[in-house]
Amino acid sequence: MINVVVADDHQLVREGLIRLLNLEKDIQVSGVAADGEEAVALVERLRPNVALIDVRMPGIGGIGAARQIANRWPEVGVVLLTMHDEDEFIFEGIAAGARAYLLKDCSHSELVATLRQVSQGGSYLPSEALGKLLGEFRTLRRTGATAQKTVCDVLSPRELDVLEWVVRGCSNKQIARELCIDETTVKTHLHRIFEKLDVRDRTQAAIFALQRGWFSPPPM
Repeated sequence: MINVVVADDHQLVREGLIRLLNLEKDIQVSGVAADGEEAVALVERLRPNVALIDVRMPGIGGIGAARQIANRWPEVGVVLLTMHDEDEFIFEGIAAGARAYLLKDCSHSELVATLRQVSQGGSYLPSEALGKLLGEFRTLRRTGATAQKTVCDVLSPRELDVLEWVVRGCSNKQIARELCIDETTVKTHLHRIFEKLDVRDRTQAAIFALQRGWFSPPPM
């Protein structure tokens, strides 16, 4: 039996997911949460096989919850379920430790297959999301002279601090809290980082840094 914790801040979505998953003989919803903190607490208490978590929720949110779960209980597979297919959400979710990323318009069969695959230690990305991620790698592979420089040649110490938290999958708000600066300052540092690395956004910046070994990949 695959035990699943479901976390979403919309009651109708939670109830719909429970009804869908309970149709499967090998899947059991063992806990339901309405925010990120509650999801983490349920995982700690129930130790399910899979945590199915919405990205946008109150508190630490789905990505923050995924990060905590992946770090503390790596045996629990995190599947992020969201309406957003922006590159930033996809990369941050993966960097936070999620093993799979699904859009809320996915089919019942795709959802169930993903839960089964993740419960067995596997991972899954829809073809659209995988294509975007591979596209980022291809773009950064074509980067010119900056690729040959070390991080100290390119970024200031504070910019390096900001980039490290980006690689960990943190939002601007979380970075500001960790570094004791305001969000406007974080945005200013990010703009300078993008210019110096000749990248388009935080996704490319994070992949750029990981490719060059500036930081270790976040634990999965």
